[in-house]
This record gives sequence, C-alpha cells and structure tokens, in this order.
Amino acid sequence: MDTIEYLKTSELVFRVQNYFGVQVKEDGKDKREFIVTNRFWHYLFLFGTELGDELFYSIFIPFWFWNIDGYVGRRVVLVWAMAMYTGQAIKDIIRWPRPGYPVIRLQNKWALEYGMPSTHAMVGISIPFSVLLFTLSRYQYNVALGLAFAVTLCTLICMSRLYLGMHTVLDILAGLALAISLMFVLVPSANYIDNYLLTNPTSPIMLLVTSILMIIYHPNSDKWTPTRGDTTMILSVSVGAHIGAWLNYQTGNMSPAELSPPYAIYWPSYYMIGCIILRTILGLALVLATRTIAKKLSYNFFCALLKQDVDDIRKSENTLENKHKNIVEIGCKYVTCWSIGFNILYSIPHIFRMLQIERPNFYTEI
Repeated sequence: MDTIEYLKTSELVFRVQNYFGVQVKEDGKDKREFIVTNRFWHYLFLFGTELGDELFYSIFIPFWFWNIDGYVGRRVVLVWAMAMYTGQAIKDIIRWPRPGYPVIRLQNKWALEYGMPSTHAMVGISIPFSVLLFTLSRYQYNVALGLAFAVTLCTLICMSRLYLGMHTVLDILAGLALAISLMFVLVPSANYIDNYLLTNPTSPIMLLVTSILMIIYHPNSDKWTPTRGDTTMILSVSVGAHIGAWLNYQTGNMSPAELSPPYAIYWPSYYMIGCIILRTILGLALVLATRTIAKKLSYNFFCALLKQDVDDIRKSENTLENKHKNIVEIGCKYVTCWSIGFNILYSIPHIFRMLQIERPNFYTEI
C-alpha cells in the first residue's frame, strides 16, 4: 500500500481514535458502540470541531466587527467565504465518502456530506491565519505568540475531525493544502477587492448577482447533501456584511482614521469592557431576532411564490427530486443569512451609536 492509499484508509483514523481514548464495544448483534475513556480529549475535540461550525461563525464574526476591527474583519470574511465555497464545491465533484468501518462516528451531523476535502481544515487555516496576516502591519503585537495561537487552533480543529471519525488524514491534508493555495491568491488581492466592494457604486449588484449565480451553478451531487445549503449560508452572510459596509461608506458614515497603522494594543478599561459586554449581548440578541423573523417571513414568501403549502414543504423529504423544497430552503437561507450579515455591519452598529456604546473606531476602518 502506497502512502496516499494509507492516508485514505479508515484504519489510520481508527488508530487515532483509539489513541485518544475511544474504545469499541461489540454486543454480538452486528452493532458497535463506543466508550470514551478519556473525557479531557473528548470534550476538547468536541469544542475544537465547533470552531469550524455555524455556531462559531455566528459568534466570532459579529464579535470581531463590533469589538475589534472592521478593516480586518471584511478581509477575513472574504477569504473565509471564497475558501469555503471552493471546498464545498469540490466535495460534490470528487464525492469521496467519509471514513467507514472500523471507524466509529462520534457525531453524525455532517454524515450526509462527502469528505474530501475537509472544510473544517480549510477553516482552520483560512480564519486564524488570515487574521494573523491582515493584522501584521496593522497592530503592534507579539507575532510569535499570534503564530503559535493560529497553529494551535488549526491543529485542534483538524485533530477533532479525525477523533470524531468524520475525515481521513488525506481529507485533512487536502483541505489544508487547498486553503493555503487559495490564500496565496486571496490575501494579496484582498485590499483591492475590499476597496472595490466598499467604494464602487455598483458593487452591491455585482455581489448579489455573482453570489446567486454561484449558488445556482454549485456543482450537482449524485444525492441530496446539505452542502449547497451551507454554501448558501456562507456566501449570503459575506454578501450581506459587505453590502452593509458599502452602505456605511456610501452614506458618509465612514471616514479615514486620524492615525496611521501600526496601532499599539492597550488593555481595555472597565468602561470599555462594559461596552464590549453590552454590545455583544445586545447585538447577538438582535442577530437571533433577525434570524427568527427573516427565516419565517422568507420561508412563507418562497412557499407563496411557488404556490406551495408551508407545512407540506417543511415536512417533505430532502431529496434532489424535491425541487420545490430545495428552492424554498435555499432561498430562505440566502435571505435570512444575508439579513444577518447586513445587520451586523449596518443596522446594529447604528443602534450601538444611538445608545452611545459604539466602538469609537468602528466607522474609521476603511
């Protein structure tokens, strides 16, 4: 067996699971159960895998914009969206299954998706390392410490996918290699792209049309998977955020900062910490409200547009042949996540301003 074939094998993943304390219990009836003998690794890897999932995005992206830096945030979201779209599309082109026997799947959330490449591994590269690269010339901090943190985060995410039995080693390596290759192109061009998206009067139209076409022409799979829906979520959040930033700029809310980078990092005062907590709690509550309202209204709208009963569509099975449900689900995800992205950058910061808890530099990060 050559090296590539060995990295593809489920046996190697099973050995990783055994090493970190996952034991198999056979009950003699062709059923296999797992026993976790090391709780530390178990909960650490459960946490690690969430760093590449929707819950993490829902907290990290708004927190970063509201409390840290919008200049860096827009570029990180751009890299994240393009890397994830590429990885998700390749999954449905290659169609390699996830690890099988003797691997034990500790979670089945992603079981319907194909495995190659690992988009969790791509997140592990694209988010922490793009943050590192975009802040290098913008802030004064210990670069070695930042690099160590990025490597640790990436390693934790990747190892969690092996531990949970969701990817082979080759899936992980392919995801890392693909993300690094994309970043060689995306990171140097991010400043030019962001400048166009922020300042060009036609950029919202370009973003909307391009993202919708990317979703429509997402590679078709041979079976229904949640991949297209996840791709829609990622693209629409990115589009909404960039249009929100564009509207801030076009309406004159944004102006250049008085000081030039690199900026020194200071420990926040108690007042600043209080504002951070208030912005985060209030902002996330508004994001949740946006999600609830937009999801309900858009779902009803698309059902009415297709002249379908809402309850019938919601209860129907997810299949490639169920065209009406596919359109409703994708359309609802796009509108809902677009609204969330837009409100994160435009509506909610205006509420912060009215309440006088806004981050002082928010509207200067051009």
